Amino acid sequence: MQHFRFEDRAPVVDPAAFVAPTATLVGDVHVEAGASVWFGAVLRADVAPIVVRVGAVILDGAVVYASPGLTVDIGAGATIGTRAVVRGAVVGEGAVVGTGAVVLDAATIGAGAFVTGGAVVSARSRVPAGYLATGSPAVSKRPVAGSPGEILVATTAGEAAELADRHRRGLGRA
Repeated sequence: MQHFRFEDRAPVVDPAAFVAPTATLVGDVHVEAGASVWFGAVLRADVAPIVVRVGAVILDGAVVYASPGLTVDIGAGATIGTRAVVRGAVVGEGAVVGTGAVVLDAATIGAGAFVTGGAVVSARSRVPAGYLATGSPAVSKRPVAGSPGEILVATTAGEAAELADRHRRGLGRA
């Protein structure tokens, strides 16, 4: 894994977390126990902190970066999908930000919410807890319960945790 100090701030990764060798962490990044940061993900905390809570998942190619004065907080068990972008936002516990979605400055994604793939959550927007949001700009459409996103919200973090354990034990150069 590529960890870089920026000025007087350096990444802190709990030994029980999984950070893929090609993930890049810069500056004031904190990755808690059981969290996973996958291949090609970039977490850049040069102007404000990024906190990846217990069991949270940052999937392949995702980009998470801070904005001045806006701490990025990825809640426990939340998932940031493949190639998603989160900038200066808060993602609640167990929420899922889908593949290629974008969440902008000071936006809040509530606990257990689901932002569909490709959606764009505008700056200072709020997706309520337990709601599905879609579109560009994203609009909260309906509760996650009973939607196709319900399964993703319920299972993604757990499945990623199991796979991260396998990678911790079995990953090596060919």
